[in-house]
Amino acid sequence: MASEDIAEAVGALSNEDKLKFYALFKQGNIGDTNTERPGMMDFKGKAKWDAWKAKEGMSQDDAKAAYVAKVQENGWM
Repeated sequence: MASEDIAEAVGALSNEDKLKFYALFKQGNIGDTNTERPGMMDFKGKAKWDAWKAKEGMSQDDAKAAYVAKVQENGWM
């Protein structure tokens, strides 16, 4: 099944690459961050929020294009 193949491929990515995908996805679909930074003990949430915040100011169209380029770079398309 395709979804299992994608899940396996994503699982093989480094945490840094997962954060890049996450940030581009959020920026492309929502735009700039619209929530407060997670609390002190939410390490995963803070890392995700920080990655998204780093994309602030990037247009949604540019974020979507960068996401597709990253997918192609990984050979998933």
